[in-house]
Amino acid sequence: MDLTRTAFGVWGGGRYMHFGEKLEEERFLALIKRSYDEGVRTFMTADVYGQGAADEMLGRGLAGKDRDSYCLVGAVGHDFYEGERAGARGFPRFTDASLRGPESYADYLRAATEKSLSRCGTEKFDLLLLHNPDVIGYTHEAVWEGMAALKDAGLTDRIGIAPGPANGFTLDMLACMEKFADQIDWAMVILNPLEPWPGGLLLPAAEKFGIKVITRVVDYGGLFHGDVRPGHAFAEGDHRVYRPAGWVEVGNEKMERMRAIAEEHGVSLLQLACLWNLAHPAVESVIPTLIQEAGDDAKTIEAKLDDLAALPAMTLTDEQRDFITDIGNNKGCMDLKGANPNFDGPEPLPDRWGLQPGHKEVGDRWGIVPERDLVCTM
Repeated sequence: MDLTRTAFGVWGGGRYMHFGEKLEEERFLALIKRSYDEGVRTFMTADVYGQGAADEMLGRGLAGKDRDSYCLVGAVGHDFYEGERAGARGFPRFTDASLRGPESYADYLRAATEKSLSRCGTEKFDLLLLHNPDVIGYTHEAVWEGMAALKDAGLTDRIGIAPGPANGFTLDMLACMEKFADQIDWAMVILNPLEPWPGGLLLPAAEKFGIKVITRVVDYGGLFHGDVRPGHAFAEGDHRVYRPAGWVEVGNEKMERMRAIAEEHGVSLLQLACLWNLAHPAVESVIPTLIQEAGDDAKTIEAKLDDLAALPAMTLTDEQRDFITDIGNNKGCMDLKGANPNFDGPEPLPDRWGLQPGHKEVGDRWGIVPERDLVCTM
């Protein structure tokens, strides 16, 4: 089964990422079952979330369901088996030279995939993503030979790439798609009406190479759900407190300018955000984060799931899509991760590095000037 138009991510509900209220176990399990019952039949997990706990939770939530009736997406890439957690930076990528060399990449990928599948209670993924790769993951043949071998072994029907966790990796993704287009079936990209940049720069390449795109952060940190308004108080430790000051106020003002299109089609703002994503030819699935905000006036996470499940089978016109894009234009609003022309460190970091050989030429082929198009200007 390929991915459905709408998808459910196990990072929702605050259990494995720090945002909103943390759902209790039984409520989270009920949310998974509700998603299935309401037709949101693509479920995505990552082995590093809760160091396997998210896999197990999803396996429990889907237990007893016909395996052919839902799509299961996994993600591997952080080595929490042999690697040591580096505080907020998390676990190292499996390609870290202190853990192993290229000759062992395929063995790690297979072992990690089999363990993740066992926790999920199934024998194969419908799609397996390379999760948050470092510079080696984007470029090394041994990594993608190892990913392709998982397909050949019947452990997954499709393979893909999920950069992150923050925004960026534009030149890295373009170079990776060019080099490994024959292997890559899907890519995950941060994209929403308030963040068309830089994710939108990848869509022409994805369309050319026939790589399907699933978009995350469709809700823009919860704003499109409608209960994060000016003056909203985020709990201590919520990762959204690290966004630039005023982002909630500016985002709400821009959403108001989009509201007329939502009203014209009789859809909610979250549904409008999903439809805007799906109006791009390469985008075939959306996976907004479901957040239970604090406070008595917050919308329930169940209602947010219901809103997603009720996404109508319609499309925006190109004119409406472009009108919304112009409102949300955020070019230059942040420093980007991955290959960055302003990086001045002596060695690449796990999530940031300087321009690599061939990056300028990749940019030229896709009309991107790194010093103009991939830097913070605000």
